[in-house]
Amino acid sequence: MQKKVTVAVTGVNAMDNPGPGLGVARSLKLDNRLDVRVLGLAYDAMEPGIYVDCVIDKSFLAPYPTVNGKAWVERLLHIKRSCGLDFLIPNLDAELPVCIKYASVLAKNGIGLFIPTMRQFTLRSKDRLSEVAERIGVEIPQTRVVHTREQAIEAARDIGKRGAPVMVKGVLYKAILAISPSDVVSRFDELMAEWGGPVIIQELVTGDELNVVGLGDGEGGSLGLVGAKKLSVSSLGKIWTGVTVCNEPMMRAAEAFIREYRWCGPFELECIVRDGKVYLIEINPRFPAWVYFASGVGVNLPLRMLRRSLGMENPPLPEAEPGKMFVRYVEEIVTDMASLQSMICQGETA
Repeated sequence: MQKKVTVAVTGVNAMDNPGPGLGVARSLKLDNRLDVRVLGLAYDAMEPGIYVDCVIDKSFLAPYPTVNGKAWVERLLHIKRSCGLDFLIPNLDAELPVCIKYASVLAKNGIGLFIPTMRQFTLRSKDRLSEVAERIGVEIPQTRVVHTREQAIEAARDIGKRGAPVMVKGVLYKAILAISPSDVVSRFDELMAEWGGPVIIQELVTGDELNVVGLGDGEGGSLGLVGAKKLSVSSLGKIWTGVTVCNEPMMRAAEAFIREYRWCGPFELECIVRDGKVYLIEINPRFPAWVYFASGVGVNLPLRMLRRSLGMENPPLPEAEPGKMFVRYVEEIVTDMASLQSMICQGETA
């Protein structure tokens, strides 16, 4: 007999910058021992994932999580009361501090989580990458943390050739290529206005773009790892076609990351590999948008996380076979306007 469980997933936007939510939802539907009802948590009635009813059983609108996060949590508790909710999988970085803050409140109300601690979450900040890279045995591009235009220009001159090209990054989000000193200033201003300081100036490193998605058990052990190489990307740099790879130095680094930091929950390491060296570019403390690729090659990380949280035994961990490819594509969903009207007027699908 299948065990019934209701899981809410966020990040169900699936436009030019797709979230992980649909990939997570598709993965949760692949277990014949679990009857998973998936609830989509959206921030806009036009998020496409709301209407993909073959994987999202019901959707709700929620207020965007602010620093306080109280309204967001109250919405979750309302969903719990109205239709049941056993487990939450947050798929956006901005949600994690709120989940961490209110984890005990959610647990008391029967909503489970499998997420990093606040100390672990702060590791993903780009100004701490050098510390992480050293500890897990990989390289990092030359990096400077700056607070002013003058510091940005000076850092770019030291790192880039004649002050460019360099990568200009927000401390939490966004990375933009700057191709001239004046471009560095404009990119610095853009990121300061959007996200606040500090801003990171980083050496532009070219090579093979390799990523690894993983799941830590919180005790130093791995619940699964899959490496992938980007073959093509969208205009926003999002992976569109990829192939599974087993780059041993990168996979050892991912295992070291789990072991050294006793990581709890999903994560993604974004790397550049050149001349045998692995450069750590970014850490994402959640599932990536391509998580269903891992499930498709036999390493279903969302399900393994859910089973672990429910106290169920996970099957033996398979190895992802190198050379498997995935291609992202656009598909049209034909539905009824009643779904959109219900989201706008009632804040949930019928």
